[in-house]
Amino acid sequence: MAPAASGDRGGLKSLVWQKLKAAVFDDCRKEEEWKIILLDDFTTKLLSSCGKMTDLLAEGITVVENVYKNREPVPHMKAIYFITPTTKSVDGLINDFVSKSSSKYKAAYVYFTDFCDDKLFNKMKSSCSKAIRRCKEININFFPYESQVFTLDVPNAFYRCYSPVIEKTNDSVLEQIAEQIVTLCATLEENPGVRYRSKPLENASTLAQLIEKKLENYYKIDDRGQVKGKTNSQLIIIDRGFDPVSTVLHELTFQAMAYDLLPIENDTYKYKTDGATGKEKEAILEEDDDLWVKIRHKHIADVLEEIPKLMKEVSSKRKATEGKLSLSSLSQLMKKMPYFRKQITKQVVHLNIAEDCMNKFKSNVEKLCKVEQDLALGMDAEGQKVRDSMQVLLPVLLNKNHDSYDKIRAILLYIFSTNGTTQETLDKLIQKVQIENDSDMIKNWKYLGVPILTTSPSQQRRPPRRDRSSEETFQLSRWTPIIKDVMEDAIENKLDSKDWPYCSQCPAPWNGSGAVSARNKPKTSHVDERKSGSKLIVFVIGGITYSEMRCAYEVSQAHKSCEVIIGSTHIVTPRRLLDDVKALTVAKSKDTVYFKNE
Repeated sequence: MAPAASGDRGGLKSLVWQKLKAAVFDDCRKEEEWKIILLDDFTTKLLSSCGKMTDLLAEGITVVENVYKNREPVPHMKAIYFITPTTKSVDGLINDFVSKSSSKYKAAYVYFTDFCDDKLFNKMKSSCSKAIRRCKEININFFPYESQVFTLDVPNAFYRCYSPVIEKTNDSVLEQIAEQIVTLCATLEENPGVRYRSKPLENASTLAQLIEKKLENYYKIDDRGQVKGKTNSQLIIIDRGFDPVSTVLHELTFQAMAYDLLPIENDTYKYKTDGATGKEKEAILEEDDDLWVKIRHKHIADVLEEIPKLMKEVSSKRKATEGKLSLSSLSQLMKKMPYFRKQITKQVVHLNIAEDCMNKFKSNVEKLCKVEQDLALGMDAEGQKVRDSMQVLLPVLLNKNHDSYDKIRAILLYIFSTNGTTQETLDKLIQKVQIENDSDMIKNWKYLGVPILTTSPSQQRRPPRRDRSSEETFQLSRWTPIIKDVMEDAIENKLDSKDWPYCSQCPAPWNGSGAVSARNKPKTSHVDERKSGSKLIVFVIGGITYSEMRCAYEVSQAHKSCEVIIGSTHIVTPRRLLDDVKALTVAKSKDTVYFKNE
């Protein structure tokens, strides 16, 4: 299982674990009594995201089982069922108590992740009510991915929300997403003001209104019989098409770069310490690795400088080695000094990642980055305006070392920079790069509300951005994700209410500057008055990037009065998103677009 967040590290992981502990484990605790816990696929992943097996042992859990699978009966033990309120999971519970003589366990303590509808509840009640000692809904239906990042783990929502092929029943998708987001708010104990980006599509508006309605119902009456008003927090809903640039640009900060360039699956990085012939090892990139937390948002140049320093520092303390360190010498050092191995493993892992990234960077990515930055910003590193975007793009298309994904990413940045291109130009570009089979990776962006085809391309219609000229940046990392502007503008009350309307009562300290007249304009002291501990929650329909995740931490660090939490249906890398965009026009069977509650 994943690292426990029940220690000192705060954030969402710790919060979810504490809520699970109080709502589930403490609720059915009995001294010196061991229990079995039954999980389904969703709750297995949820529990793994915030707790270790050792944490479960401390709570009196001796065995973890899958509710879907056949199991040996243990009739002398009680069982906790922590499951989603779905037919499949409830059937798994019912099958364990078909009759008293064949019951698998002594009793059942049932905890649903969220609301269980009457039909399912009555089915369970009529089948095995005598075996059930507890039945509660605990309202946790999201995954804490990092201390300030959550996902709903519904990647198929992208197809359901944006595909022109599927029958437009995406309200049911948005309905489920809204329910999941309300459980996040409940876990945070927040009833936020809800607002949304009014363009480019209607999804954000629809979802925001659904969330507000469900928040009203959820907070109608609290435990003390009181109506809970709006808390000092804000929830902003955005459609993925609001910033296409950040989804395809090559990022050079450590986490974003690694997930883009290296085959990291399920947060697991595979590496060899003794060259190509060495034994393959695995490392999980997670928050109980303090070094990973320290360097994941740093630029690759800073990481390459920092890790060898740390390694040298640790090694010199043991007087184990002198001079320049290499992976092979460190490998030898580890073999000779077993007790020293743990201290140096993390540095070796991250140096391997950094070196792998740099090998890719030097071979291809470096040349791409300058072109991408110039196209994204419309100016070069010297501040000179790009006068002919096509001239900037062509060298990438003519370079045989760049693969088709990289060329498609560059073509998209060219199109985004001109707010669309002509059919004739697009056809020529597709033909030149010979990507006829992948052309939908470009064309299908229109379904996300992004202009792809136009009769008169123009470079003049760029949305206004925050001035970051005084900020220190690397020449190949000048682009800042638009979501960072949104976060900062929201905290400083600078979001225009015409573009970012509220669909709920607005908490006083969050009054948008565009929402009031000059006479009633909120005082600047509102930001100062905002209680420390207020939260800004940003949710993107259709995936967030690792660079956008980084922005939540950067803005929270800069604005101490407000913690920013970012989330989405899922997390995307450029390649994965392009595959998903291409698939939007592919007809799929009902089974492959199945949504969790259907």
